[in-house]
Amino acid sequence: MVLKIISAEKILFEGEAASVTLPGEMGQFTVLPRHASLVSTLVKGKIKYSEATERHEIEVDGGIVDIDNDVVSVCIY
Repeated sequence: MVLKIISAEKILFEGEAASVTLPGEMGQFTVLPRHASLVSTLVKGKIKYSEATERHEIEVDGGIVDIDNDVVSVCIY
């Protein structure tokens, strides 16, 4: 799936990801390929994602995520 993590200043990541874990309003949730369409708000926490062999974390204060057609678009603040 394609992951895009965007802030007001720059694109933090854009590329293929095997999984993404996000800090949702109701708790953390993980997105895998072919996930159902979803829009959610994010709270302060860490976005964790893995590429083929690497794992990454980004600290965020909040934001929104849109998941549709194997594209995960995250706008953070």
